[in-house]
Amino acid sequence: MTEIYNNEDNILQHPSRKRAREIDEHVPMDELEDILGENKSPEKAKNILHWFRSKDIRQEDNIALNAAYEKAQESDGILITAYLHSPEDLEWHGTSPARCAFMTESLRILQTQLQEKYIPLYFITADKRSDKTDSIVKFIKDNDISHVFANYEYEVDELRRDMSVAKRLQEEKVAFELFHDQTVVAPRSIAPASGKPHRVFTPYHKAWLVHVAENPDLLNLVGAPEGNDKAAADKHKKLFESKVPPVPDCQSFKSDEDKKRITGLWPPGNEAGMKRLDDFLENKVSSYRENRSRPDLDPSSRLSPYISSGVVSVRQLLAKAKEFNNGEENFDNGDSGVSSWVREIVFREFYRQMTVVLPHGAMNLPQNIKFDKVQWEEDEEGWKKWCEGKTGVPFVDAGMRQLASEGYMHNRLRMNVSSYLSANLLIDYRKGERFFVENLVDWDLSNNTNGWEPSYTVFNPVVQAEKCDPHGDYIRKWVPELRDVEGKAIFAPHDRLSKEEFEKLGYPAPHVDFSETKARAVERYKHDLHTAEDE
Repeated sequence: MTEIYNNEDNILQHPSRKRAREIDEHVPMDELEDILGENKSPEKAKNILHWFRSKDIRQEDNIALNAAYEKAQESDGILITAYLHSPEDLEWHGTSPARCAFMTESLRILQTQLQEKYIPLYFITADKRSDKTDSIVKFIKDNDISHVFANYEYEVDELRRDMSVAKRLQEEKVAFELFHDQTVVAPRSIAPASGKPHRVFTPYHKAWLVHVAENPDLLNLVGAPEGNDKAAADKHKKLFESKVPPVPDCQSFKSDEDKKRITGLWPPGNEAGMKRLDDFLENKVSSYRENRSRPDLDPSSRLSPYISSGVVSVRQLLAKAKEFNNGEENFDNGDSGVSSWVREIVFREFYRQMTVVLPHGAMNLPQNIKFDKVQWEEDEEGWKKWCEGKTGVPFVDAGMRQLASEGYMHNRLRMNVSSYLSANLLIDYRKGERFFVENLVDWDLSNNTNGWEPSYTVFNPVVQAEKCDPHGDYIRKWVPELRDVEGKAIFAPHDRLSKEEFEKLGYPAPHVDFSETKARAVERYKHDLHTAEDE
């Protein structure tokens, strides 16, 4: 069942706005690249390490892994792979049981695949967050590693971790090389005439399509490693004895029933993800453009957990989409469903760019930093109702109940439930953002923070439901109290049924009035953001 997180100190903790601006002026990504640029490669290659991250859990089409394997072929050593397990990070970030289980089982599959090729996948455990650099450096020294390969992670904490590791490896005279693998187009690699990276999606999307069409090699896939020589691998037997770390108790499912239901929806591993992609392209993509906002039709690919954990690569997705489009290099010129779906993938790339260019967004602050001045309401009853899907607003409640049942929510509902919390309830959006972290199987920091960005846009959940769930089927599926309500009364039963009819349903009345609370939110935002401008 869905848990309500109550540690508000952790949810709301963030640096000052002054500090955030300082961080934006000295982008952590630039600092890391400067350090890496000073790194010198040793004259002789020994053992080679690929360091798996939580966003590239696969052997297929993994750029850094491929580079590590090619380097190992030139060396006198072997290819070693490792994964840094930090239980305190999982707790600190609030990683959901669904995501932990998905990642753990995908890592188990990956370890088996690599061991069959005499490539070890070793799990380095850092018991404390502060131990991460020491743990990875010790492993490198203990195993006579000369070169380390990994893929970039763009969040501030991860960039700082890599800065720390890079500095230590300089001292140890170990090469450290990072690759852009999360995206097809690396953050900041395309820009308008001004030279500054795009911060608005529409022009970024147009530029992305042109750039990829002009550089089709961006979609080229790299092969999985072929393997180590068995005799060489025998020298490192202890590395093959490493076990996949168990999920910490605080990140475990609350019941076997929850675990069985949710894990059954999300089979782990690259092969399962690619099968899901094939099914989507065969059965859903052609109608995706017209149906993508219809949660009642379940039009989505349901690939988001595979993408967020890097169990499948974005290049694998787009290569298949290009093939479906008969090789058309501009995705806007082929099937309209493919074009619409690719647009969502480009949104993901854009969000990573925003994480790099406005790093304070990864530090529990809104991109529009003035929204940090908003005086939020303390509505514990409203918060509890929102978490439990009992606000009295059917479309919102249906979305929250889907989240509790599946660890997943259709994107149209994500927009509606977040708008309802931050605008109609005027509850700090960061609480909702954290709640999503703790429950989504596909949580991704860049997507989540950008999706929860507060704004003046206030979704009307009744109008949204009438448009996106026109027959009320989605609501009836997830709100069984309303299953027998007929016609348009399903969208607002409190207002559209008689008092007697409504009371028989056993469904709550709306916690707040939509029109009144929308006006309150807009007025509050205007006042508090105006105050922020005066600072």
